[in-house]
Amino acid sequence: MKTSTPFPGTLRPLLLALIAAWSPLSQAENSDPALPEVVVKESQSVSEKNKLPTTTESVTAAKIADTVNAMNVEDTLKYMPSVLIRKRFIGDTQAPMSTRTTGINASARSLIYADGTLLSALIANNNGNGSPRWFLVAPEEIERIDVLYGPFAAQYPGNSYGAVTEITTRMPDHFEASVKANTAFQDFSQYGTSNTYRSQEFAATLGNRSGDWSWWFSANHLDGYSQPLSYVPGTAPGGSIGGYTTQDRNGKSSFLVGANGLTHTVQDNAKLKLSYDFSPTLTATYILGYWQNRADSHGQSYLTNAAGATVYPSGLVSNSTDQEQWIQSLAVRSKTQGVFDWEAIASNFYTAKDSTRTSTGTYPAAQTGGSGTIADASGTGWSTLDLKGIWRPDGVKGAHIVSFGGHYDQYKLVSPTYSTSNWVSGSNGALSTDSRGKTETSAVWAQDVWRLAPDWKATLGGRYEWWRAFGGYNYAVASGGINQPEVRNSGFSPKLSVAWAPGDLWQFTGSFGKALRFPTVGELYQNVLGSDNIYRQPNPNLKPERVLSSELAIERALDKGKLRLSLFQEEVSDALISQTSTLGTVVSSFTQNVDKTRQRGVEFVVQKDDVLIRGLEINGSVTYVDARILANSSFVSSTTTSVGKRTPYVPEWRATLVGTYRPDDKWAYTLAGRYSGRLYSTVDNSDINTHTYQGFDGFMVFDARVRYKIDKHWSTAVGIDNLTNKNYFLFHPFPERTLFAELKYDF
Repeated sequence: MKTSTPFPGTLRPLLLALIAAWSPLSQAENSDPALPEVVVKESQSVSEKNKLPTTTESVTAAKIADTVNAMNVEDTLKYMPSVLIRKRFIGDTQAPMSTRTTGINASARSLIYADGTLLSALIANNNGNGSPRWFLVAPEEIERIDVLYGPFAAQYPGNSYGAVTEITTRMPDHFEASVKANTAFQDFSQYGTSNTYRSQEFAATLGNRSGDWSWWFSANHLDGYSQPLSYVPGTAPGGSIGGYTTQDRNGKSSFLVGANGLTHTVQDNAKLKLSYDFSPTLTATYILGYWQNRADSHGQSYLTNAAGATVYPSGLVSNSTDQEQWIQSLAVRSKTQGVFDWEAIASNFYTAKDSTRTSTGTYPAAQTGGSGTIADASGTGWSTLDLKGIWRPDGVKGAHIVSFGGHYDQYKLVSPTYSTSNWVSGSNGALSTDSRGKTETSAVWAQDVWRLAPDWKATLGGRYEWWRAFGGYNYAVASGGINQPEVRNSGFSPKLSVAWAPGDLWQFTGSFGKALRFPTVGELYQNVLGSDNIYRQPNPNLKPERVLSSELAIERALDKGKLRLSLFQEEVSDALISQTSTLGTVVSSFTQNVDKTRQRGVEFVVQKDDVLIRGLEINGSVTYVDARILANSSFVSSTTTSVGKRTPYVPEWRATLVGTYRPDDKWAYTLAGRYSGRLYSTVDNSDINTHTYQGFDGFMVFDARVRYKIDKHWSTAVGIDNLTNKNYFLFHPFPERTLFAELKYDF
């Protein structure tokens, strides 16, 4: 039965504040008849904002510095409309982005770029090895971030149907340098775990320009500790005391005997950018980035004996991770702004080392050695090439601006797992499982921005893609090895957008786009763990997702601000979702094609400076989405159905509100709120209990930040995330109240 959640009571204060931000009482143009001319002069013309046919929201480096407690680059997206980064702790390498129609486990349904270089790991569509490689950008090098919603621009592949995030970094025009120190302390208390977990980061930048050459170097060092990432259900051994009775996500009784995933992370990031101007209109930029991660995690028992000594239940796990990853890109761009411009970008991401050693023995001996496994993803990576041309037959303000290009990419998955006699230092033993394969895509695209009249503009485009998956190989002890067949597919994705701007204050934009999201190599070839705890080969014959998206966006420029209302709908045929079905002789959960889902909703966004008083800025958004499974012939269950249920991982309500007060050019005070409704992680919505490990809570958290510019060189900031110490789960227990402190020196 279709159900709908009423407007959440906890969101009402946020909505009232949003209304106040643009109400007539807060708009000076409505209170003083002498100001309308000033409004037109100072307002940003909506029709000149973005030349791409997509709704776009942006944040600048200056605003990030004032408003966000940012230890890593993904933190800077924290308050963007309808965006959630599932970041479990400071230094988390598994932090995918969700958007207004896509979930936190669907990393391949959105795209992340830095200066045109792809950071999205389209080797999988999950919240693990498919998470974006955020760590290859330092917060200090950001110039601005733009989030483009929907698959309406032909230059992007079908993975854009959630959103595209474009991170623009800067190059210096004179000598500059900076050093920064960050520290954070999280007080966490849940079940039998109560502790303070610290993190600290040191960052430095150096750059200069000399004649036609410019260069930039940045380096970061992070050392942090996390709260538990999972809990251990089980049975207490005889004679032990302790443990906690709770319910699992399906509402069944569960007894927790310990915690796992208490992680110590040490990461280093270094990046070099070199740029050379061959002429005032032709520039080449080379980027080399390196990242390493050393992480160790352990378990904690909640049990003792009568004498108070620790009793170790089964299920406690230790592991260590050793990773080294490189990224390179070369971009050549012309910037004449004349009849023709072009660019070429080639990039390569390579995993030089990725080894995770995990214990399989029993604590306490397993903490220091004994049997285990070694998972080795070394060699995994991808390469991309993009060519783009822009033709302006009548100049930059002419009737037609035609862009076109070509694209090629190849993704490679390497994922063997070996047994070992000593998980700490032993060598590879027998092969346990192996998953390998490649995908590649070639594409051509074109679009024309056609100015039909002074206040009418149409953008017509299309993208044709050829895709194949090959080299697939799977091995599992139970079934041996198998070479998977090559799979091919192709298709055309048309795009259309029509915008009407009756003056400088209003714009109405209707957009339609088709997108093809081809399966990732991980969806095709990653081994599946069956319900009997035995690995089996996956189904390599998955169909691509076929997406039809539409949006009507109404924008109004305000005096020192803007207002936007978007109505959107997205229909996905053959949606790739993990669900329960028969695999071989057992029922298991694995990625399958769901016949059809539909996500439709409304998004309201407001930004306003000088609200009620000078210096007070308000940014906020409220999003409602009705996300439903309309057809699903693959689902296997004798007791439930998935048709009519909510699409997994897409909340019904989501909201943000950020207020920043700048009384002068030295101080900035920020208070922010973030809200998300509860999630379902199953297609039949059977996970009814949210507030438990593996459940997905709704949450409302508040953050605060105060930044002070001491002089032209020194600045400092303090802040708190999760100010009210909200205790919530997004599968994992999420951070509780965390205190931040920052000190920075700019040369």
